[in-house]
Amino acid sequence: MGPHFTLLCAALAGCLLIAEGCVICDPSVVLALKSLEKDYLPGHLDASLHKTLMDKVEKAVADFQNLSLTEDAYMGVIDEDTLQKASWSLLKDLKRITDSDVKGMMLQTLIWCMNCKKEVHACRKSYDCGERDVEVPHMEDMTLDCELNWHKASEGLTDYSFYRVWGNNTETLVSKGKESTLTKPMVGPEDAGDYRCELGTVNSSPATIILFHVTVLPKRVEEENPSPNIVTLGEASPTQISEMTSESSITLQPPKPDSMLKGRLLGLLIWGSVALIIGLTFAIFCRRKVIDFIKSSLFGLGSGADEQPQVPKEKDTDSMDQ
Repeated sequence: MGPHFTLLCAALAGCLLIAEGCVICDPSVVLALKSLEKDYLPGHLDASLHKTLMDKVEKAVADFQNLSLTEDAYMGVIDEDTLQKASWSLLKDLKRITDSDVKGMMLQTLIWCMNCKKEVHACRKSYDCGERDVEVPHMEDMTLDCELNWHKASEGLTDYSFYRVWGNNTETLVSKGKESTLTKPMVGPEDAGDYRCELGTVNSSPATIILFHVTVLPKRVEEENPSPNIVTLGEASPTQISEMTSESSITLQPPKPDSMLKGRLLGLLIWGSVALIIGLTFAIFCRRKVIDFIKSSLFGLGSGADEQPQVPKEKDTDSMDQ
């Protein structure tokens, strides 16, 4: 689980080498070591190795107080400022290790104390990273990804190589380079089969090997829904049905928003004009009726007032006397 025990010990020892022997007197260092044991190691190292690692770390911290500064002076005392400086340096490097959260680290550059040379240390882990099943529909793109999360954090890695594996246990190199993916567009049945990815190292041994089993599925079927602008036989008029006999379909282009707005405004203007004309006509007609009624009424009253009752004339008395 996680980095190899030897590699983790080496990384921790590397940050402890710069610390003064009395850093164990700093409470923050004690808390950091406890957090390392309780919080970090359970997810990055096998449980059976926790106690062994912590014993080595605590012993390494304690042993620094026995290192001599001069022939007659030892690191038995330290001033507070130097303690804070040493503790800060230790805590910073320790936090850098725990924050990286790298699992399965393959390679790391370390300085070997025997010859003071910087060399690549390889974690003793299996380079076989299993097999993967990949299904790709016919005429679509196939992508094989060989990158693992610890690749970018490791050192000494070289190129990714993709091979096509044939049934007679032979291989054909398909691609090689820094790209961790192999992409093949528009695959067909002939592309189905096994592929192998290998990530090389400067030590000439592979760091990662992944086997891909590729299956090409039938072409994806996509159902097409009829457009709402296509006139069907059930909804078409007799004239449209006759026109459909010469064409596969009739597609009505949807009117543009501007045209729809202009059409509606024009319709409102026309209907408004019609309503106005009808209203004016009706008003004129009613006005004439009212005027005629008033005239007839006034004329009847006037003629009645001018007529006087006729009184029979008296006979001339003078003529009668004669």
